Amino acid sequence: MNVQDPSASKPLPPLPRLIFASRWLQLPLYIGLILAQIVYVFHFWVELTHLIEAAFGDKNALQILVTSIGYKVDAGTTLSGLNETIIMLVVLGLIDVVMISNLLIMVIVGGYETFVSRMNLDGHPDQPEWLDHVNASVLKVKLATAIIGISSIHLLKTFINAGAYTDKVLISQTVIHVVFLLSALAIAATDRLLHPPQAHPH
Repeated sequence: MNVQDPSASKPLPPLPRLIFASRWLQLPLYIGLILAQIVYVFHFWVELTHLIEAAFGDKNALQILVTSIGYKVDAGTTLSGLNETIIMLVVLGLIDVVMISNLLIMVIVGGYETFVSRMNLDGHPDQPEWLDHVNASVLKVKLATAIIGISSIHLLKTFINAGAYTDKVLISQTVIHVVFLLSALAIAATDRLLHPPQAHPH
């Protein structure tokens, strides 16, 4: 005979019910991030379209790409078409958009699952592998790791196009990247101290 836990069906008092329901105030924030994701998808395809057009000799598309990536053209020279540096900077920009988009997905899906409501994705063939063990601590570590990846792409773009930046900018971006890296290590170390791995019996 199954005995039902009386606390499971006990209704919450009004105040706790109101406080618990306030988590749904975050729903518009996640919807806003979904709209931001749409903007990033649109931006990705605009940049990719310009890259393809420039590859076929479109001067206007080439100029748009040069302006968007901040590529420095030497005085007295004119660009006749795409070169390896421009292609690399544009592709890194596209990778940057993808990584930020992945970051948005982690925040939207992981944050909603952790702080708002269960999505009941158990058994779904497309359930993200990381979602079945996500919590606030895991989400922070994953976000910190994603931010380091994005910062690495930005730093690489800066170094490739170093002639367009001053030494102060190069040093500042490097220092900021190191700070991101140290912050992620500190977050991971703190999470490990608070939640040490369980020893598996032999």
